[in-house]
Amino acid sequence: MWSAPTPFLARNPTVSVALRAKNAGRSASTPELARNPTVSVALRAKNGVGREVVQVRGAGLACAAMAAPEFVPLKPTDAPRAYSSPPRRPESWVADRPGEVGEAGQPRADRLGNQGPDQGYVLHIVRQLEGKLTLTDGEAEADAFAGAITVALKRASFFGRAPVIHDLTVAFRVWGFLDAKPAADLVTLRKGLFEEVRNPHHYEEQRAIADAVPESTLRMLPAAVEAAHAADWRSLLDV
Repeated sequence: MWSAPTPFLARNPTVSVALRAKNAGRSASTPELARNPTVSVALRAKNGVGREVVQVRGAGLACAAMAAPEFVPLKPTDAPRAYSSPPRRPESWVADRPGEVGEAGQPRADRLGNQGPDQGYVLHIVRQLEGKLTLTDGEAEADAFAGAITVALKRASFFGRAPVIHDLTVAFRVWGFLDAKPAADLVTLRKGLFEEVRNPHHYEEQRAIADAVPESTLRMLPAAVEAAHAADWRSLLDV
């Protein structure tokens, strides 16, 4: 296949006639072509970018075939090249590239956090709890959100899924933000941990809040967390 540029058409009126005949819906077999046996023109469909593609034989021109997208209409007798995957792989694929997560799972270390899918969704569902937290003097809702979100994402990562509203209710519950009258000693503890954690520079303080809630607590059902918190809030925290 060969794309016919304007300079070529100017030098080859035979090809130009064929293109005009095709655009007008007429057969490319015209008297002009019949009188010129050295050039045979096979018109093809557009190549997807708006240019007519022609194949020219004779006059010393040797043109290779050009691949076309599969959605381009073609004649039944045409056989254009199209990309196809190899029939099989020579060997099995293994996760041996640098950075692949192996059998040990995600790495665990300071400041690495808890990885999980679609964690940004928690910023949407946390809005359902706006104005519903029990805050005392000196506490800010933004700080409570920032700290509890780290706990909620930690819980969601243990289950290998995106965060849901129950992750947030568990996180707020263990710190007493959903209690009508939170314990005074719990309020004192959380004030020191949650103060100004909404500031992105306090990432280590956010990690401390998440690390204070052990995995055993986060794997409990929300109803079980609520019951255990009412009985002894210290049993749910590692402080």
